Amino acid sequence: MPRIVCVAGARPNFMKVKPVMDALEARGAEVVLVHTGQHYDAAMNDVFFADLGLRPPDRHLGTGSGTHAEQTARVMTAFEPVVGELAPDAVVVVGDVTSTLACALVAAKAGVPVGHVEAGLRSRDWSMPEEVNRVVTDRLSDLLFAPSPDGVDNLRAEGYHDDQIHLAGNVMIDTLYANLERALASDALHRHGLTAGGYALATLHRPANVDDTGMLGGLVRALGEVARRLPVVLPVHPRTAVRLEQVGLPGGIRLVPPAGYLDFIALQASARLVLTDSGGVQEETTALGVPCLTMRDSTERPITLTEGTNVLVGRDPGRIVAIAERVLAGPPVKRSPALWDGHAGARIAEALLAHLAAPARPRPTDARGLMTAA
Repeated sequence: MPRIVCVAGARPNFMKVKPVMDALEARGAEVVLVHTGQHYDAAMNDVFFADLGLRPPDRHLGTGSGTHAEQTARVMTAFEPVVGELAPDAVVVVGDVTSTLACALVAAKAGVPVGHVEAGLRSRDWSMPEEVNRVVTDRLSDLLFAPSPDGVDNLRAEGYHDDQIHLAGNVMIDTLYANLERALASDALHRHGLTAGGYALATLHRPANVDDTGMLGGLVRALGEVARRLPVVLPVHPRTAVRLEQVGLPGGIRLVPPAGYLDFIALQASARLVLTDSGGVQEETTALGVPCLTMRDSTERPITLTEGTNVLVGRDPGRIVAIAERVLAGPPVKRSPALWDGHAGARIAEALLAHLAAPARPRPTDARGLMTAA
């Protein structure tokens, strides 16, 4: 029975790792859940475990916050002895947070096969720490589980071998579908005095949007203009709350506490429009058929633009408002990409276990130690 360590460090990881864990355990694998503690606020952390039915972590590293270098070093220092003690047959990392990169690096140096869930996504914006994490994690990984065909194309263009690449589908959507009925039964709308289709939902948390008060002020003014048409509900991320006090809020924007997973899905599902800078929200709104405006200059999830409900609007307030008004003037259109079907976790588990059961063979390299093109 193979022993597989699954790593989660931040809230987006929890939704991605749960379907993989369930599928591996259903196939007889021993799964050890390691929580690095990168996100540690109970109000925004523990509630996700409860909502998702995710069992308590087997190991909690308690690494906490810090600069990128400090946090990466803390996670690596804490994770290395765990790998040494457990001697896992594989380590599975998910997403693109600091913990993903740090644990992949530890496992690769220890000679443990690494599987990266959500591989191949590229924004091509190197100012995003997540982009650095994605690219480096993929380079360290033996198995690359892409959520969409564009991810496969990116990996092939970068020289990865076809036997490493698996078009698995989107594990976020596995979790969404598994919990949608419970989420729709939530009383979140009633608690916030909302009616289905009668409000817009907004999220802001990326440093590029909230750390610069000038940029944040412009985005908030745009939300204020949208709020002239219908109320805008803004769950307040901790890093955003302090800065909102500095820029001030226009009328019509309702600040609400951070939402748990089920409540947030309920708020998304019943919104007339979502405005966000989150990657996961782009995917969830596509699956839910809710129009989404992404307030960023690039996206690593272009399939939500071509086959989903997402529009990349940038960060110019005038453009955001103009496109919001256009979207609100027409009926929403529901589209969903192939393999976003609730079975991505099963495909990942089958590919990983088949890889571990196959005879080991070295990965071909060129003189620089990089993988040669297929």
